[in-house]
Amino acid sequence: MKLFDPHGFGSSVVSYAGLLEKIEILRSTLRWAPRLERTDIEKLLNQSNALREEVMQLSRKERFVEAASEAPEALDALARPDALTPSAHRRREALIERSFIFEGIFGDNPKLLAALEIAEKAAPTDLPVLIDGESGTGKELMAKVIHANGARADRPYISVNCGAIPENLLESELFGHRRGAFTGASSDRKGKFESAHTGTIFLDEIGELPLQGQVKLLRVLEAHEIQRVGSDEPIGVDTRIVAATNRNLRELAAQGRFREDLFYRLSVIHVTLPALRERNDEIPLLIAYFGDEAAGQLKRRPVKLTPKLRDFLLTYAYPGNIRELRNLVYRLSCLAGDTADIEHLPDDIRPKPAALALRVAEAEAAGAPLSLSDAKRAASDEAERAFLERGLQETGGTVAELARRCDMNRSHLQMLLKKHGIHSKDFRHADKVNHEKES
Repeated sequence: MKLFDPHGFGSSVVSYAGLLEKIEILRSTLRWAPRLERTDIEKLLNQSNALREEVMQLSRKERFVEAASEAPEALDALARPDALTPSAHRRREALIERSFIFEGIFGDNPKLLAALEIAEKAAPTDLPVLIDGESGTGKELMAKVIHANGARADRPYISVNCGAIPENLLESELFGHRRGAFTGASSDRKGKFESAHTGTIFLDEIGELPLQGQVKLLRVLEAHEIQRVGSDEPIGVDTRIVAATNRNLRELAAQGRFREDLFYRLSVIHVTLPALRERNDEIPLLIAYFGDEAAGQLKRRPVKLTPKLRDFLLTYAYPGNIRELRNLVYRLSCLAGDTADIEHLPDDIRPKPAALALRVAEAEAAGAPLSLSDAKRAASDEAERAFLERGLQETGGTVAELARRCDMNRSHLQMLLKKHGIHSKDFRHADKVNHEKES
């Protein structure tokens, strides 16, 4: 993990590996302490104490990752103040200045900033929080953010996947059991809630919890106590509850599949995480971050991306969101040598524009229908190109103005223009000719 100095882009980056290296140098030097003068020993001890304080301070500050990539112009555009929405940029900087702890990275997407600001305000309280969003949007990361910024940060954080526990073991898993409560219960056992006492329990996939488990959970929220399976003795628990789901709990409640009273208990604070396709200005940052992360795990240099592959990664829809992007970067880092290209992508998402164009032409000539997915892709590309061309005509070929009108990041707009082979200068020339004719 790298540490990003919160005073802006271009600041120095310090890694834990670098700090550990300094510590090892000091330890090695101190081995020769008997041969050193007292003043030298005192100097080394002072350096050691200062280094310790540096590590402690860094561990408390916000931990942002510096984004470095093979296409710096894309990130430079993100870093320039004129390329960011001013209000969103100010909101992001305000979060950083308030020493908001966030393990990872984020840009200036308004929806994500709103979610982070809610999390920041909710963290110091003990109110229940419900996080929803598509699979892979980082719901557990947000739960850890809430825990890390609260008064329970140094207390236990226990994660439970409600959808992965068999229904007959759910009560034992959450609340524990007494010896002899059922076959195989050879000793007393704590449940997840007891383990999370004074800390935070994260209930992932809460929408998968069966109705019987929902009743038990509601009792915990109301009475702040549990009962182990096989025992009538209540046990008080002081646990902060953060739940997450990729399903619409309101709809499930209307269908009778989720208790309405439990929904309202859990959603005192409600946080919604946007899909990656709604925050694509962060894709270059995430590619750089996961590239460094993969290189560290694989013990090799970060893989370079060809322009063609980078264009694909910046415009791909990512139905699996951030998790899918991370897996893709790890795959590329593993399979490619120094440089990754389109051929290193999985077959099911690898773009085949030439083949698709040929199929479209053949189908149109034969009067045969395309597959639904091909038809959607072709129609989407055609509509996207028409929208860009119309926008450039209206703005006289000014990309910055079109980005402002569309509330779109300029670097992403430039990527779309490149994807369709559209040159803004052609529209500036056409606009000039039209003005000359009118005059």
